[in-house]
Amino acid sequence: MNIVWLLVLMVFYNGVASNGGSTNVSTRPDIVNVGAVFSFDSIVGKVAKVAIEAAIEDVNSDPAVLGGTKMRVQMQDSNYSGFLGIVEALRFMEKDTVAIIGPQNAVTAHTISHIANELQVPLLSFSVTDPTMSSLQFPFFVRTTQNDLHQMAAVAAIIDHYGWREVIALYVDDDYGRNGIAALGDMLAERRCKISYKAPLVIDPNRSSITDLLVKVALTESRIIVLHAYAGWGPQVFTVAKYLGMMGTGYVWIATHWLTTQIDTNSPLPSSMMDDMQGVLTFRMYTPETELKRKFVSRWSNLTSGQKGKIGLNACGLYAYDTVWLLAHAINAFFDQGGNISFSNDSRLTQLRRGDLNLDAMSIFNGGNLLLRNILQVNMTGITGPFNFTPDRNLIHPAFEIINVIGTGIRKIGYWSNYSGLSVVPPEYTKPPNHSSSSQSLYSVIWPGQTTQKPRGWVFPNNGRHLRIGVPKRVSFREFVSYTEGNDMFTGYCIDVFTAALNMLPYAVPYKLIPFGDGVKNPRVTELVHKIQTGEFDGAIGDIAIITNRTRMADFTQPFIESGLVVVAPVRTTLNSNPWAFLRPFNPMMWGVTAAFFLIVGTVVWILEHRLNDDFRGPPKKQIVTILWFSFSTWFFAHRENTVSTLGRLVLIIWLFVVLIINSSYTASLTSILTVQQLSSSIKGLDTLLASNDPIGYQQGSFARGYLTDELNVDESRLVPLIMPDDYAKALKDGPHRGGVAAVIDERAYIELFLSSRCDFSIVGQDFTKTGWGFAFARDSPLSVDMSTAILKLSDNGDLQRIHDKWLKSSACASQGSKLQVDRLQLKSFWGLFVLCGSACFLALIIYFINMLRQFSKHYTEEVISSGSSRSARLQTFISFVDEKEEEVKSRSKRRQMERMSNRSASEDESMYNSKRRHIDQSSSRMSLDNGNNA
Repeated sequence: MNIVWLLVLMVFYNGVASNGGSTNVSTRPDIVNVGAVFSFDSIVGKVAKVAIEAAIEDVNSDPAVLGGTKMRVQMQDSNYSGFLGIVEALRFMEKDTVAIIGPQNAVTAHTISHIANELQVPLLSFSVTDPTMSSLQFPFFVRTTQNDLHQMAAVAAIIDHYGWREVIALYVDDDYGRNGIAALGDMLAERRCKISYKAPLVIDPNRSSITDLLVKVALTESRIIVLHAYAGWGPQVFTVAKYLGMMGTGYVWIATHWLTTQIDTNSPLPSSMMDDMQGVLTFRMYTPETELKRKFVSRWSNLTSGQKGKIGLNACGLYAYDTVWLLAHAINAFFDQGGNISFSNDSRLTQLRRGDLNLDAMSIFNGGNLLLRNILQVNMTGITGPFNFTPDRNLIHPAFEIINVIGTGIRKIGYWSNYSGLSVVPPEYTKPPNHSSSSQSLYSVIWPGQTTQKPRGWVFPNNGRHLRIGVPKRVSFREFVSYTEGNDMFTGYCIDVFTAALNMLPYAVPYKLIPFGDGVKNPRVTELVHKIQTGEFDGAIGDIAIITNRTRMADFTQPFIESGLVVVAPVRTTLNSNPWAFLRPFNPMMWGVTAAFFLIVGTVVWILEHRLNDDFRGPPKKQIVTILWFSFSTWFFAHRENTVSTLGRLVLIIWLFVVLIINSSYTASLTSILTVQQLSSSIKGLDTLLASNDPIGYQQGSFARGYLTDELNVDESRLVPLIMPDDYAKALKDGPHRGGVAAVIDERAYIELFLSSRCDFSIVGQDFTKTGWGFAFARDSPLSVDMSTAILKLSDNGDLQRIHDKWLKSSACASQGSKLQVDRLQLKSFWGLFVLCGSACFLALIIYFINMLRQFSKHYTEEVISSGSSRSARLQTFISFVDEKEEEVKSRSKRRQMERMSNRSASEDESMYNSKRRHIDQSSSRMSLDNGNNA
């Protein structure tokens, strides 16, 4: 009985195990159904149809791909209709379809993707480039071609490369066009460029609608046109543009990759169509030249032999072929991971049954998520090159060829990739990326109008409107800007500069000068610039200082005259009759360091000469006098003491050179102080003016008032507005105690003109702001750049100076501010000489003491050691040695050496005498002993 139960349990266990294991083992079906929906007769569709059929044949003929399973792709023609595309996609949802290749356009893709999300059926599109088809909103949409986000980055790179700043976007008004141009706007903004005008076209435009839109485009300022259209009717835009004269010199046309799709598919295009698009720049999705691609290209003529007409191979066909292989690899991985093709009803669709509406036929693909994951994880090499996805579900290595339409064909002028930017060589991902401006290059372009000169990119609108240029209606200093009421004429320095700069431009500028101000008081220039920001004026010319708050309102040209706020004050002419004027050439620090070096050099020379030169020996009092005399007599090169040591002479030569420079500088400065008339003023500059509480004058309407109150915190009660130059003179003469001002603060250009005939005033101190005058134009106006270039040319050829000399008189008094206070010579002008002299002294002392220590060790070490004296005694011996004359040391050393030699000789003689004496004694003793023995 136990055995029976055991057998039953074993059978039950095996059954359970077998049932459980069946969930992880996939049974591969004989056929996998895949749908495809696109327009068969479209330029993209007729190429894609051939490519997809070829890919299906190649996949099914290779048993290693799907392991015996065949892929069946049912293709449906949407016939250029978004509605039919949606209907055909819904029909696929009713069948056991695991994936859909397509749709062809962005409008259909947006709609079908919602259904794909619900039913979990992946959509693989080889032609939808709309950048808004994001993985977050449409997770089951897989783009198997390049994203328009990258193509628009390439367009923006070209715009920036040629220095253009504004473009016109001409595009089809649907999801594909609008979203692509939105991406272009973002890419341009990153490079500080912008779309100045958007011109949308209807989805299927006719010649009349294209003409109406291009007429509006021709009236705009920019001449850079980006055309983002469809290959079917895009060439018609160029036909109309040529008819309107918009394909001539000065225009730039940049077409997205739809144009190369047209050219590659229908090549050669009719000569009339090619003539309409001469000089156009366009893009082609870049696919590297590989063996797989070459083999497929060689097969293409055989694959299309049965088609009506010649069909060329375009990039979309290459991506369509790889899309089938991508799906095949993903399905194979799906089966390897235990995936089963099964479908289940959607409860929400069941609830939608209303009358004849029955959506029960559409069901959810249970393995949709697994298949989608395998699609995104495929890593293969196709005919388009490496084929796999980035984390944001775009194809890796996005790149485009840049094409120039020339003659009856096209010419490749370079490449763009997000790895290395613009380049004349294909992208190489094995090398480090280089985005430096020097590496960004393209071959030369033949632009519309058969010219190789880069177009300027903009013109004045051809709508009869003149530029409205505001000019301040000045009351004072009319040499700069003057307005005559009767004949409505402007004259002056600024007007002549503006006119001369306009004449330097290679194009005509229609403009009208409009006075700004009431003619009673000087207008506020900041208000004039603000009217450019509000659009009342297109620009402003005149005495307009370039300051911070104005640059936020408008763009300025290169300054045509330097300026800056200065202080002008009354001065009096005096001669320097001060009894202590001889001290003025040097500042106190310079006097102190110079005196210190006299003593230092004297002391160093004394140390170096003391043991050798009798002139530097004697009683202490005499030696101190010698040091002082020798030190200061070198100022006049009148020192009587000779130097005998090599180190002493070296130090003295360097010091005499330093003295020569200092002496010459002192003499020149003192001569200037005592002989040149000087200007003196109680106001020395801005600091002394601000430190007082005296009134300060400024030109009414000038930015000086705001600068003084906002930047320098000057109380407004101290500020006195002045208008005419005579008001300046009267206020300065009256002074702060008689209702006038202590000084006037104004721009240097005005003050130099004011001082040209008034020598009793002068600029004091330095300019405390650095600005210039320029012409103002609307933000991002290309005229500001061209006018800046013209002003620089005027400066280079001397015309700017000639205009200055014509209107602004040379001043005999304006430069007196430089004589207001003669600069005293400071230590910073001579510190190099002092460092040189100090280094020489230090080096000489080190060498000297090293030699002295060697001498001391040579002559005194034995005596000091033998005497066993203390440390203080040894130090005293060393000091005595230092003070002792070197000749005495040497002579005493010689005497001691001779004494040691004589002592050594005497001891040797005595030793010899004793040796002989011992020898004689020994001999006598031996003889006596011998005699005794004989006896």
